[in-house]
Amino acid sequence: MKYFYSELRKLMDQLALGDEKASQWLMRSKVISSISRIPGDASARKYYRVTSESKSFILMSMGPFVEQQSELPFLTVQKHLKRSGVDVPEVLDVDPERGLIVLEDLGDVTLLRELQRVSAPDTERHLYERVIDALINLQINASRLQNEVVFEPFKLKFDHEKLMWEVNFTIENFYKIYLKRDLAAADLEILQEGLSEICSFLANQPTVLTHRDFHSRNIMVALDRLVMIDFQDARMGPPQYDLVSLLKDSYYPLEDFQISFLMDYYIARFEAMGGKPIERASFIEAFDLMAVQRNFKAIGSFASFMNRRGDPTYLKYIGNTFENIRRTLLKYPRYSRLREVLFYYYCF
Repeated sequence: MKYFYSELRKLMDQLALGDEKASQWLMRSKVISSISRIPGDASARKYYRVTSESKSFILMSMGPFVEQQSELPFLTVQKHLKRSGVDVPEVLDVDPERGLIVLEDLGDVTLLRELQRVSAPDTERHLYERVIDALINLQINASRLQNEVVFEPFKLKFDHEKLMWEVNFTIENFYKIYLKRDLAAADLEILQEGLSEICSFLANQPTVLTHRDFHSRNIMVALDRLVMIDFQDARMGPPQYDLVSLLKDSYYPLEDFQISFLMDYYIARFEAMGGKPIERASFIEAFDLMAVQRNFKAIGSFASFMNRRGDPTYLKYIGNTFENIRRTLLKYPRYSRLREVLFYYYCF
């Protein structure tokens, strides 16, 4: 394997010189048979599938991380989650100077792709139940020892400042830059005051370790495994944060009856797996308000990809995401003015 990793580094050096150089080198290699670019996440990281004889690996390429070395967030969070019994990709090799991490190959089937094959509500629900079990395992087991070990995500939290930063990020990137809306001062005040109230409520909820981007594109289905990826931004936050990402997913809208059933399943399983007792009505209110903040933040991210990189890929998900917000706010008359302003500048 050491020889393989050495050859892999040589190949990456050739890639830096251009695709043609890499192709010429690959024809001469007796160890590596192929390399192909595969779709990645919304970040600037690049991913490749590298094959050697009958084995394949995933190569994650980023900027050099010589100063961070093993303290790179991806590596520290992967190690912590694995130690906590959470299923994450195995790290096989690391090259900080070249900015490379070699991972096990989990295939190409994300939860989102697996859901496309589902033909019955029961099958869909059972798949989500398995994912919820994995999420609760993260929330309970990976949150332990937060006062006893040095782990950077334990020091970070979705406090009011962080939640409002995300809100203002969306106001700037979606309304002002992408839609080119000129918000009246009174309307901007309604937006910020209403969303600030929601963020204050959320910041005072109990916290667990959150994945932070726990949706259907970041869960791999590998045979009987459900493997979490893209976890490097983990921090402390309400347990509803990741649950909202899963059940109010911009990429895969669930029917309301499924969400209600899965909420009940989550509460029962969380308590059964050793979590603290949950008062259902309070938990659901926090879930709903978390959905408003989390979905609003996602819209800002989708718009920013277009604003900053000219990438329109995620714009098609804005409609689903705004509908999540609209339907949720309808349940809370005290936020009727907030809902009106949000949609006035979106729709008109």
